[in-house]
Amino acid sequence: MTVRRFHAEAATAAATGILGLIAIYGAAELGFGWEDHGPQAGYFPFYVGLLLIGASLWNLIRAFVAYRAATAEEEPFLPREQLMRICKFSAALLIFVAATLMLGIYVGTAGYITWSAWRQGGYRLPVSLGIGLGFSVALYLIFETLFRIPLLKGPIEPLLGIY
Repeated sequence: MTVRRFHAEAATAAATGILGLIAIYGAAELGFGWEDHGPQAGYFPFYVGLLLIGASLWNLIRAFVAYRAATAEEEPFLPREQLMRICKFSAALLIFVAATLMLGIYVGTAGYITWSAWRQGGYRLPVSLGIGLGFSVALYLIFETLFRIPLLKGPIEPLLGIY
């Protein structure tokens, strides 16, 4: 699958339009009128939401006009190879977030950095493992000992007798 420029512009216009609708909905709950002492809490977000919806509609119309006027085959906005790289990166990042929530930041970070160095950086697995573990140890030393900021440790906290 190749993402064309038209598809990217239409999706972006739709996403920003939805953000505008969300802003208007939130502003309506707060009130967006004018009172004796000045504007209500939702006054500014309401008009920002309207502006966002208007700009989104303008961009969507402009994308449709440009798409209809295009005579030659449109150059891809995001070729398949780059799309696959973005999907691999996003999948690894989602796995990192899930691992961090379940196992703690140190285990999740060690796994993510090791994987990234090995698969994307081209390092050998033992070197990648050293980089990942070294980064997690550095995180622990900086945040836990130097700044005294406890980070999410997950199940390793009781195993190591931390705190």
